[in-house]
Amino acid sequence: MATQTMGEVWPVFPEGERRKELETKQTRMQQFLAEQGLDALLVSRHENIAWITAGTVEMRVAIPYEAAAGNLLFTRSGQRYYLATNNEAPRLAKEEFAGLDYEPVISPWHANDVAGAVRKIVGQGKVAGDIASADWPAVSLQPLRLALCDGEIERYRWLCQRTAEATTDVLLALRPGTSEVAMQASIAEPLLAQNILPTVFLMGTDERIRHYRHAVPRRGVLQNYGMLNLCARRWGLAVSITRFVHFGAMPAELQEKFAAVAQVNARLLHATRAGATTDALFHVAQQAYAELGYPGEEQFHHQGGATGYGEREWIALPGGKDVVHDRQAFAWNPSLQGSKAEDTVVLRNGAIEVMTATPRLPMVETQLGGSTYTSAGVLLA
Repeated sequence: MATQTMGEVWPVFPEGERRKELETKQTRMQQFLAEQGLDALLVSRHENIAWITAGTVEMRVAIPYEAAAGNLLFTRSGQRYYLATNNEAPRLAKEEFAGLDYEPVISPWHANDVAGAVRKIVGQGKVAGDIASADWPAVSLQPLRLALCDGEIERYRWLCQRTAEATTDVLLALRPGTSEVAMQASIAEPLLAQNILPTVFLMGTDERIRHYRHAVPRRGVLQNYGMLNLCARRWGLAVSITRFVHFGAMPAELQEKFAAVAQVNARLLHATRAGATTDALFHVAQQAYAELGYPGEEQFHHQGGATGYGEREWIALPGGKDVVHDRQAFAWNPSLQGSKAEDTVVLRNGAIEVMTATPRLPMVETQLGGSTYTSAGVLLA
């Protein structure tokens, strides 16, 4: 069910489901405050604001800033406030917090004393924030964000599909002679038109792909081999995807690398089950590279990991203690120099759903343990 808002269609689930998600998030917050022994928590980071408000509140002004142009305050007694300056207040009241049970606390733009405003509400109670401050300690809300609600999965699916479609369209339209910066612009336009914010651009061509794992756009111009590797966000959720095109016959060495990367990707997906540790997942990749004839490749780049409200909430590390949860999103990115597999998936009820599937592009299927896992192939043009 879609709701028309501000001139666009927001693919939001029915209002009852939205209220249910907001209540679930509020319950998690109250439990967190009790567990941490806090009287109040100040939330300033974009990803946490998006999470607690079911993706409905956008307080971003400066794109690179980790902190919003305002704050949310939650108290142990269940009160909710948004703190903002008078120049931000009218828009926030009308476009962001309408229909949400938050009390506004507005300060003059030239005298914005957040700590003072918090103390007026909380008194001498114990306060923490999600960003380090001289006024109170910082705490991480990441554990609260990892298990996704039904509405989050639905929004995520919409975001991944639209990003995958835009990536497919751009890849199919690429021609030799296109610069890396033009590739960047080509993928940014259709995403921004859907209020999807690109956050990572790795647009590489030819030898730059073969030399660099992170080929940010520079002076390269596509001759035979091009890569679209990007991350993008909406409602606080982050999507990752990588796709390749090759003009002319693809070298046998590159074909072998993509076949091997698909195998590593399949093994990681197969091992992504509730309870698996990041240490165990790292060693899955390590063993796969060794068995496929590429020992030690896991040392040259991380293999990816959990995603959600961060491009990576955590990555698979030797000795890592983070644990896979059901209803969690992942973006694995195994690579051999010049090749990579990367999609955004969700683990739900023990099954993997590839949310960034691109059916118009070549795919590699891998059978493992009675399941079929797909990885992106290379578009030959």
